[in-house]
Amino acid sequence: MGYLDNSVVTVDAILTKKGRELLARGDGSFKITQFALGDDEIDYTLYNPTHPSGSALYGEAIENMPLLEAFPDETQIMKYKLTTLPRGTSKLPVLDIGFSSISLKQGASVAVTPQTLNYLGSTSIFETEGYTATIADIRVLNTFTGVGVTTDEAEKLNTSTTIGTNVSKTVIGTSINLTATSVNTLFGSRTQLNTTLTVIGRGSGARITIPVTITKTN
Repeated sequence: MGYLDNSVVTVDAILTKKGRELLARGDGSFKITQFALGDDEIDYTLYNPTHPSGSALYGEAIENMPLLEAFPDETQIMKYKLTTLPRGTSKLPVLDIGFSSISLKQGASVAVTPQTLNYLGSTSIFETEGYTATIADIRVLNTFTGVGVTTDEAEKLNTSTTIGTNVSKTVIGTSINLTATSVNTLFGSRTQLNTTLTVIGRGSGARITIPVTITKTN
């Protein structure tokens, strides 16, 4: 990891872990269909409307901030994606998924149905475009699927498989179903496996990350 030269306009694009996995298959399943923009490195408190040199330099400190090179760790970069909210929005949308953490015994299942607050008013708390959910280590789950969204993109993600390595998996839906692994070998000498689940509203950009714990019972 390093810093980019911000004296010139630079586009630094890399593949995510999932993208590299699909590319390695060599079966044509790797296709870039979308991208995201974020402002993780920006500290907006540095905007200075009292700058002695006038309005042209209010954002001087922000413009001179160092920018990180792209790297494929979703827990450390692109956590704050840029999004367009309806005009008149006075509060940032937040997600409520009904859990502060998820604890499952081997083979047990749970359904997560996110709600978006401060976004669609009192008429609806569910985003029609659904939600993306990412489990950081797919090995800890037997099944991980999204339901309720039937677009081509959602179908591809929801039916994709991994090669059994420590990679993340993303699905799309209005509800997310998880079933804990029944495989003992992953535990080794441990009695628990730990990972994280990240849910993002596809329209609002609101996100939440919670810990997931799988307890060995077999």
